[in-house]
Amino acid sequence: MYIDEKFINERIAFLRIQKGVSARDMSLSIGQSDNYINKIENGKALPSINGLILICEYFGITLQEFFDINNKSPNDLNDLIKELKNLDSNTLKHLTEFVKGMKKDKFE
Repeated sequence: MYIDEKFINERIAFLRIQKGVSARDMSLSIGQSDNYINKIENGKALPSINGLILICEYFGITLQEFFDINNKSPNDLNDLIKELKNLDSNTLKHLTEFVKGMKKDKFE
């Protein structure tokens, strides 16, 4: 998939809505003018690299996670990974098989 300006606009909007914050509150939280995020989401502006780094820090994700088009919920996935790290090997194997079974059921 080709990543373009529209992807950046839509990704920010999706992650912001998922976090449950307004564009204004997010803008102010990252030290920008109150309409900064609104302009980006509406395609009237693009964030600079520094701006994008601030946005990612706000969401608690990396730039890599931001641009990972297959990761619809990077914060939730990061939370799950933190929990998985505390499980023993046997439990992880069982959980992996369970998840694989869920994927099969979804596509059948």
